[in-house]
Amino acid sequence: MGRNSNDPLWESFRNPTDTLLPNQTLERGSFLVSQKSQANFTQGRFYLRMLDNGNMVLVTQSVPSNMDYDDEYYNTQTSDTTNATNSGDKLVFEENGVMYVLKRNNQRQILTPRSIPSGSDNYHRVTLNFDGVLSHYYHSRILNSSGWNILWSQPNNICIEIDGDKGPGSCGYNNVCSLGSNNRPVCNCPKGYSLVDPNDAYGDCKPVFSISCDEVGRGSPEDLYSFIMIRDTDWPKSDFQIISPSTEQDCQNACLNDCFCVVAIYRSNSCWKKKLPLSNGRIDTNLNSKAFMKIRKDGVPPLSIPGFPNSGSSRSKNWRNLSVVLSALLGSSVLVNILFISVFCWGFFHIYKKKMKILRPTSHVADSMCHSFTYKELVEATKDFKEELGRGAFGIVYKGVMPIGSRNVVAIKKLDRVAHEAEKEFITEVNVISQTHHKNLVRLLGYCNEGAHRLLVYEYMSNGTLASFIFGDLKPTWSQRTNIAMGVARGLAYLHEECSTQIIHCDIKPQNILLDDHHVARISDFGLSKLMMINQSRTLTNIRGTRGYVAPEWFRNSQVTVKVDVYSFGVLLLEIITCRKNYENEESYGPEAILTDWVLDCLQEGKLEALVQSDFEALNDKKQLERFVMVGVWCIQEDPSTRPTMRKVCQMLEGSVEVTFPPCPYNFSITI
Repeated sequence: MGRNSNDPLWESFRNPTDTLLPNQTLERGSFLVSQKSQANFTQGRFYLRMLDNGNMVLVTQSVPSNMDYDDEYYNTQTSDTTNATNSGDKLVFEENGVMYVLKRNNQRQILTPRSIPSGSDNYHRVTLNFDGVLSHYYHSRILNSSGWNILWSQPNNICIEIDGDKGPGSCGYNNVCSLGSNNRPVCNCPKGYSLVDPNDAYGDCKPVFSISCDEVGRGSPEDLYSFIMIRDTDWPKSDFQIISPSTEQDCQNACLNDCFCVVAIYRSNSCWKKKLPLSNGRIDTNLNSKAFMKIRKDGVPPLSIPGFPNSGSSRSKNWRNLSVVLSALLGSSVLVNILFISVFCWGFFHIYKKKMKILRPTSHVADSMCHSFTYKELVEATKDFKEELGRGAFGIVYKGVMPIGSRNVVAIKKLDRVAHEAEKEFITEVNVISQTHHKNLVRLLGYCNEGAHRLLVYEYMSNGTLASFIFGDLKPTWSQRTNIAMGVARGLAYLHEECSTQIIHCDIKPQNILLDDHHVARISDFGLSKLMMINQSRTLTNIRGTRGYVAPEWFRNSQVTVKVDVYSFGVLLLEIITCRKNYENEESYGPEAILTDWVLDCLQEGKLEALVQSDFEALNDKKQLERFVMVGVWCIQEDPSTRPTMRKVCQMLEGSVEVTFPPCPYNFSITI
């Protein structure tokens, strides 16, 4: 019997690429493959496979050989070698949004959460993202402005789950992976390294300086190299020697005196020496480790002057050629020689001086990637400061367009409270700000310090402020809110403990938390509080901050520490949990008008569900809800010594440290 003429030879619905739609299935032997990057739709290196043994797995591949690496970073465990009928048969994505592995005995292993937005009111899709995370999205059929929201994703932490000996990991070689919102990885080159391809943040990083065994004997290692210390960062697959037992200082010395060693990891009285390329880089707060990264003391190699290259062979060749010319000229008359030498010296000095001026403009910002702009350039970039993005205590922010690396759109802040005569202090503080690099901080790209004009150029954050996100008409998902809260906590922990100069923000609030393209929380305006003090009296009682977020010690004659940020974060955390401002209208809210008081009442009375009414995702995870609320109350304790550090806050939010029931935060015997 011949084939029906109406039967298709091939159809796209039976051959998905990176996305499953409702009513689609994946039979044994079928797969999804990610795209290469967010903007590149060619084949990537992450695969979802329905294996012949019945398992659904996520794996990485070697591109372009298309050979699977051995390590599976997610596995449904639906194969059964002892009973074939218990093994998975196919992956099914139903019309109602439920996805499961259907076994040969017709039993189902459900992969989606129990509570799923209605299929009749929402569109659903499951996509293997370019970064290797499998995500289930839903989109309201009624509210077009709601966008695609995350229902669930796997794996829970791709930075850690990809742990094979082959391949670079979730980020490229020498790159470092940290967990962003919705379980998506965020990749950042460590200090002293830059992207091989500036347009691929998830790709390989290269050192911007040289570490070579050829330099052995040319000087002591102490003269050539120093270390940058990074906490809780590791490249677990790049070890070439383990020293145990070891002290922290012995670990540094061992790496310093080994020309192959680029990083030493110290943890639990042991030292791991690592060499290039570094693979499977990740940030993991459970490590409790210190990474000592070796860098040259003189930073990047000195820039070459045209005609005088740095490379030894070409430089020797150029000088040989020059010596031939000089020999010929010196054989002529004395007068000609004097004229030639005078002109040569004048020209060399003039060109060298001009070149140095180009290489080192008026910045004075040492060892940073910060650009110095003229005021005219920023006027042109903003079209005479036409489009205002927002305003706050430090000045007005405008949208601008200018090419800085791979970026075009930038945010330009005009500072209006810096003393114009304090140029040295301004440059010092800008230098400190520019050297802070963390995925949860808005990066400073450049500045202007020209006459009366003081401006800062930042990354542009496309999704605006956290305030507009959590206080808007559409309530963000619980997973979005928890990821944002943890991102802010990690950013503050970095400012307090990990960057070279400790920074107290002094004004943590939703308006100073921005959201990038992937809704990753990015802290803005850090370092500006100290910068604004340039023309203010530096008394302990000089209150800075915003009403409702200001810690009690600001009102007392007591020392202000990083704990003021912990207090502000506690208020912010409670706002993120409830999607409510810390102060509301008393006529409308009554006894619930003051958020901190209401949260405390609900916690003590065991009525936390009142804080997240109709938020089914939050209600389905009451343990996490209770943990987050208790952390918020610990942070707003009136006594600063009782508040946890931001590092401990991170551990408490993640669940790696137990959170005990907090005491009442208020000491009513103290008058504020």
